[in-house]
Amino acid sequence: MYKFVFFVPDSHLETVKEAVFAVGAGRIGDYDRCCWQVAGKGQFRPLAGANPFSGTHGELTRASEWRVEMVCADECIKAAREALIQAHPFEEPAYDIWRLADV
Repeated sequence: MYKFVFFVPDSHLETVKEAVFAVGAGRIGDYDRCCWQVAGKGQFRPLAGANPFSGTHGELTRASEWRVEMVCADECIKAAREALIQAHPFEEPAYDIWRLADV
């Protein structure tokens, strides 16, 4: 089992969640589409060669984003990561994947 965490702008929150839920992420026992989310602020500066969804090359941008956390079974983590990348508006979406211990 894995913990899958990603950051997404408000405009794409539900679209990205639906994409990763569709491949099986967010399932806990007899429940599906489980996640936890909280609003926050992200920042980035697009460098030369970047194709930013928002912001301007060379300028620091601060934007409202959501942090979304969910569990994901071993057999669907690669598909969940791919679904995130395909549905996310950023060319370099930020995400974390942690292996969970079974204790």
